[in-house]
Amino acid sequence: MIAFDTGNGRSTSHENRSHDAPIRIDPRRAKHTFFENVDGPLWGEPKRRGETSFGGLTGGATGGGVAGAAAAEVVAQGQQTVEMTDNLVFDPDSVTIASGTTVIWRNTGSIGHSVTAYEDEIPGEAEYFASGGFDSEQAARQAYPEGEIGGGEQYQHTFEVEGSYRYFCIPHETAGMVASIEVAAGGGTTAGGGGGALPAVPNSAKTLGVATVSALLSVLALAYFFLKYGGDYGLD
Repeated sequence: MIAFDTGNGRSTSHENRSHDAPIRIDPRRAKHTFFENVDGPLWGEPKRRGETSFGGLTGGATGGGVAGAAAAEVVAQGQQTVEMTDNLVFDPDSVTIASGTTVIWRNTGSIGHSVTAYEDEIPGEAEYFASGGFDSEQAARQAYPEGEIGGGEQYQHTFEVEGSYRYFCIPHETAGMVASIEVAAGGGTTAGGGGGALPAVPNSAKTLGVATVSALLSVLALAYFFLKYGGDYGLD
């Protein structure tokens, strides 16, 4: 027999086929572990070229989530995200990356945009890039709105050749929606970024810092208390 303690002085019992002795379980001591589904990007099949793709779908976290998170972190180290907004800007509008980095443009608004390289403003040996997989600037301009990146969609391209690249949004070029990418050894900066990402602070260091500040505040409070209310401790 298994008896469950409900915490209000009553218990419910269930038959246990393997043991006759009652076993009491306090549900307040019970622990539960569960997993939730999470959304993660998964690039779709390329439309025309192996380096460009659209779309995303939902993935699920399982018991192997720790290994999956580590793998995602490794992938993220070779990526740079640029947002396209309803303010008609690329954000950031200037980035410096290392060779082999994949730039992902995400439309975070509702207005359609394009990512279209200026054909004469990329390195001569570099492969041309444009959303929709076009091979030239003229072809991309003539075919638009084919190649448009709608709200919630994305486009990506991997940069292998070092040098300077400038690109624009076809429908908003005259509004100044133009940006640049510098592919250089090392890479890792954005406009106004001042030289790349800051190093991560370990959780143990954060905990130690909080504990130290708390201790100092306690000492100061105690000292203030004794100074204000301590009285006369002189000997008669």
